[in-house]
Amino acid sequence: MSQLEDSWDGASNIVLDNEERKVLFATLDSFRQYRRVAHFHVTHRRRQNFYALPSSEWQMLSAPPFSFLETLEHVDDAIDANADIAAEILKTGLETFALNAEPGVDSVRWHGEAKSSDLDKARSTIRQFYRDWSSEGANERRASYGPVLQDIDAAFANVPNKGDMKVLVPGAGLGRLVFELCGQGYDVEGNEISYHQLIASNWILNHCEKAEQYTLFPFASEFSNVISRADQLKGVKIPDVHVATALAKSHVAGRKSAFERMSMTAADFTELYCNAKNKGIFQAVVTVFFLDTAQDVIRYIETVHHCLEIGGIWSNNGPLLWHWTSQNEQGAKDVHDEESSGHPYRGSIELSVEEVLKLVGSMGFEVEDRGVQDEGSASGYIQNPNSMLQNSYRTSHWIARKIA
Repeated sequence: MSQLEDSWDGASNIVLDNEERKVLFATLDSFRQYRRVAHFHVTHRRRQNFYALPSSEWQMLSAPPFSFLETLEHVDDAIDANADIAAEILKTGLETFALNAEPGVDSVRWHGEAKSSDLDKARSTIRQFYRDWSSEGANERRASYGPVLQDIDAAFANVPNKGDMKVLVPGAGLGRLVFELCGQGYDVEGNEISYHQLIASNWILNHCEKAEQYTLFPFASEFSNVISRADQLKGVKIPDVHVATALAKSHVAGRKSAFERMSMTAADFTELYCNAKNKGIFQAVVTVFFLDTAQDVIRYIETVHHCLEIGGIWSNNGPLLWHWTSQNEQGAKDVHDEESSGHPYRGSIELSVEEVLKLVGSMGFEVEDRGVQDEGSASGYIQNPNSMLQNSYRTSHWIARKIA
């Protein structure tokens, strides 16, 4: 594989304990099984249901102008293209962690570890490349990342060397916001706990040879609210930009290269950034579609406060789709799951935007600006623009400064 002399590897120095190895193996296995599972659930079952129709009906629908069986063949082709991406991600993960693709008697066995939740994460991770790394996802990125990118540039407009400004991006996902901030000259550290996201971001950031190298079919498996099969089967090219080339162009003579200014950590945000070595070391923290992943939002606020320097800024943009809502409705006894979370259940709470901002203001920050996007600026999330169903978020965008 041809690469520039400088490169960045976001997962090269991860050290795993036994529990993390189990999670890693399940992640790798989910990408390995992507092709088989997608064909089974998306097209195989639909063929079974199709042939269960009265023969006169399925014969009519298999002929033009419907040609439903041909549609399923096209969907199978799209699944194979997406599965090729999953295979490349898997290859990157195996190389990173020195694992054999086909485990033998004397090698680590990781096949068969994925649960249904892991398979769902692999599927959603593949689709997320549409949002973060295709030209067609630019509108979603503009609505989500644009406000915080503007905040950071405004905050440090008079700083002569932006490379001296350390910016933390919790919930870095597939790495697009980290890449954008680094390209603007900042020293950026992404943080992510999901191995699906970490391995996939490592692949897209460091292992693609050129822009638009792969074709992704983000909506091929969606059969509801479809206006035309052309909409359903539309492909997009990823990545929209070759990362290594773009970062090399952003280099300023006499200063740290972009590859030295971009890093990624694989850990729980609150555990890693509340430790002593990370106290007050960042000039900015940027959270996008992240705050509502908190089991305990107070812990998130405490962690941001701990790792920011006095006078540092926190820029946030995102919804409050609290991820722990369903568990709260089940009751605490059903979510006291140390095996899945890695630590005992702490309890959780869902707050309104006003309540979150009051908390932030009472915990050592001054909220300098706030607002909720109007409908015209609302953000979709991996939203098919041609679907009959359009979901969007009027995100909460605010800026807070650490004052104590």
